[in-house]
Amino acid sequence: MSDVDQPAAHPPVTDWVHDFDHTDPQWTEDPFPIWDELRAASPVVHTKRFLGCYLPTTYEAVREIANDSEHFSSRRIIVRDVRPEITSRNAAPPITSDPPEHKPAKQLLLPPFTPDAMKKLEPRVRAICNELIDDFIAERRVDAAARYTKHIPVRAIAHMLGIPESDSDLFINWIHMILELGIRDESKLLQAVQEMTAYFGGHIEARRNEPTDDLISYLMNARDKNGNPLEDSHVMGSLRLLLIAGIDTTWSAIGSSLWHLAKTPADRERLIAEPGLIPTAVEELLRAYSPVTMAREVVKETTVSGCPVKPGNMVLLSFPAANRDPKMFPDADKVVIDRRENRHAAFGLGIHRCVGSNLARMEMQVALEEWLKRIPDFRLDPAGTVTWSQGTVRGPRQLPFLLGKAM
Repeated sequence: MSDVDQPAAHPPVTDWVHDFDHTDPQWTEDPFPIWDELRAASPVVHTKRFLGCYLPTTYEAVREIANDSEHFSSRRIIVRDVRPEITSRNAAPPITSDPPEHKPAKQLLLPPFTPDAMKKLEPRVRAICNELIDDFIAERRVDAAARYTKHIPVRAIAHMLGIPESDSDLFINWIHMILELGIRDESKLLQAVQEMTAYFGGHIEARRNEPTDDLISYLMNARDKNGNPLEDSHVMGSLRLLLIAGIDTTWSAIGSSLWHLAKTPADRERLIAEPGLIPTAVEELLRAYSPVTMAREVVKETTVSGCPVKPGNMVLLSFPAANRDPKMFPDADKVVIDRRENRHAAFGLGIHRCVGSNLARMEMQVALEEWLKRIPDFRLDPAGTVTWSQGTVRGPRQLPFLLGKAM
């Protein structure tokens, strides 16, 4: 790449209220005090970065936008430095669809993700967790992100799609290119999309001759609302969505949960003593460390919580910030693993609520159950550094642990 092609560097933020940047290292490292500062200033703040972008800071403002598809479009769902033309190449139905196309596209994807379908998948996910643990349980030091958290959802979604679990490094690389590098570097995003398209194209072609019992064949056999087969671009877009949305989000949530338990022995010991509390704890960990921030594009002028918003801007729809709003959650900044009342927004709000929420919950629960069963003693390795991903999905990318009782 020549210097001319290099993505623009972002200057460090000195005024969060008027010039926020969700790719700033401070935000990546510890966004919670930043959200508190922004929330204290206004329910909606604005930055000129990313060609103009709003950020709702309260649960109410986030909910208002998520439920308003008239003024806020989902055709762009990542806040980036550029806004290329919308084509089928960068569409991923139903997440990038608006009404009326959204509902039929979403309904197509619901059957493979029902609670019953997840029960059938659960034994495979337990086996994946134990295969991964077998590889490092005898070691004293381990990077839990590199060896455990990132592989569970990758291999589970590969299993569902009927593609080789051994290709997981490819998928992880594409996700990194799209969700992190692609925010500032369009060429990386395009490269990943082209490689994914070629990869899935081969699998689609193979199934034309020999149909299989997996998600790819399911989409190829699906019919739209008029009874016609889905266009290839729709099948391809949905496959890209399932791969991206089904991996980075959940590995981030599992990683954040283990990070919390590594540094909070009281919570860890309680879950080991009361494994029946794990599903409730999973909901609280989802609230406290929600991985996913989506985006919308303002398409008509309106107001949100009394603040004017104008077309031509994006909106960073921060479900994680909404989940830390003290008006919605008592002790919002504390992790209360037996919190009963917990209407968190980790899976989104409104019509775009996550299709894969049953899958994510099951994977998180199984990943924590199997880890705590086999590795009850673990803590952060003081010789290592925890690093977090930048951009739309936040989770630990390096998670150095010491396993076993303290020496």
